[in-house]
Amino acid sequence: MRRRTIAALAAAATVALVATGCSASGTADSGSGSGGSLVYATGEPDHLTPGRQTVAFDQVMSLFAPLTQTDAKGELHDVAAKSVESDDATTWTITLRDGWKFQNGETVTPESYVKAWNHVAYGPNAWENSGQLASIVGYTDLNPASGTPKTKEMSGLKITGDDTFTVTLTHADSQFPLQLSQAQTAFYPMPDAAYDDMKAYDKKPIGNGPYEMTKAWKADQEFTVSAWKGYEGTKPTTPNVTFRSYSDMNTAYTDVLAGNADVLFLPTDKMTSAKADFGDKLHSFDAPGIDYLGFPLWDERYSNPDVRRAISMSINREQVNKAIYGGLYDPATALTPPSMSGTEEGICGDACEFDPAAAKKLLASAGGFDGTITLVYPGGNGLDSLYQAYANQIRQNLGVDTEAKATTDWASYYSELTDKKIEGPHFGHWGALYISQQNTLRALFTTAGGCSPCTGYYQSDEVDSLLAKADSAGSQAEANEYYTQTQQAVLQDFPIVPTFFDKYSYVTSDKIAKLPAVAGSPVIAQIAVK
Repeated sequence: MRRRTIAALAAAATVALVATGCSASGTADSGSGSGGSLVYATGEPDHLTPGRQTVAFDQVMSLFAPLTQTDAKGELHDVAAKSVESDDATTWTITLRDGWKFQNGETVTPESYVKAWNHVAYGPNAWENSGQLASIVGYTDLNPASGTPKTKEMSGLKITGDDTFTVTLTHADSQFPLQLSQAQTAFYPMPDAAYDDMKAYDKKPIGNGPYEMTKAWKADQEFTVSAWKGYEGTKPTTPNVTFRSYSDMNTAYTDVLAGNADVLFLPTDKMTSAKADFGDKLHSFDAPGIDYLGFPLWDERYSNPDVRRAISMSINREQVNKAIYGGLYDPATALTPPSMSGTEEGICGDACEFDPAAAKKLLASAGGFDGTITLVYPGGNGLDSLYQAYANQIRQNLGVDTEAKATTDWASYYSELTDKKIEGPHFGHWGALYISQQNTLRALFTTAGGCSPCTGYYQSDEVDSLLAKADSAGSQAEANEYYTQTQQAVLQDFPIVPTFFDKYSYVTSDKIAKLPAVAGSPVIAQIAVK
């Protein structure tokens, strides 16, 4: 999704796998709430400041409004922005809507964005979402390879009027308006009051969005946001939303089933039972995420693309989907999910189809495999059954010793990746923060994209060139043509095994009348209660 920090990568896996938060709130008196309120079950936030949060998307997006926003059809609309325009896709002029204010009464101005973006990008601050701003001219000045920055402002940001500012990028980028959309929270503004005490602001941020904090967040305790009367966008449907942290998502699942909480991202180990437990209160949404197996491409045993294709063809995705995901996922047939504009489903061809006979033959023609195939995944994230299933299928269908091996935790897994010590095919997941093929293709298949270690440090000059052409495209249709060519080029090398297109699934209590979603996630301000 952008140049990602290690923390953000860990967060993506955590969100996707529904890893635990810190602890349960312990306050159950509000139950499912009443009088137009709901309880949203989550893990514990890390931060509530937009430029810092990596697992508190729902909370932060309830407090802030983005410049642009995609809808349920994937179409982009202006929100806090009146327009985002460019003649060359390099210098963009952002015009703000009139009358917008922060929840403390401050007017939202171009400076609210420019000052916030510079603060997020300033290297010594070490804010987690800094990398989202990396394509702005001057970002490298705030993040020198060594030493202290000589400036605190990116030269690519200029205030040009009472309601306008310009953003100059390091290269043409046709997808920039999408990058300003809701989940790219580094692009949110902050009021002047934020800089008085950033530590306090992190506990009770002042936003420009549909809800405002009623009191400061305290660690391991639930907190409530209330509809803000001054919001200039679409008014929220439900007056009050309580975010309740759980350390055990199975406990949260039981609470929703009992009506003590109202909305929950479905834990992986409950996917096979959720339909029977919740019926039509189980909601699955197309999501901008893809699961895959990566490879240590520096290991000679995996250097032949046909070896990698053989492993792919030995996996029965339909069977795994039914056994592990309760049939909620879709087997991947491309490198990007179908929710992204222009994705050509089926582009992976036979290499993503289950064909054990052909797989065994292909492996033999590639010289076979010497030793044991060790599948590596981060421990403690509920992935044991999935990787055991993969190992069993590869072993049975290729006739090669195969084992599944968990690392101690996420940190040790990521260290093995970055240190090139991973033993074999490994866990891979990418959940995009904006709905463009650019996000996933750039992140996974370019060295500067943010997740190069996740795909064995794969590198291709052809892929780099095609993505640059997509960036300079004059239309989305033209960009999509180059994305298709990019996928074809990557699949020729086959550096990863696409396994599943993600579906983000949620369960709700009987209290929820409507659960609208965008990009796989519920739009909290539009959730309706009975």
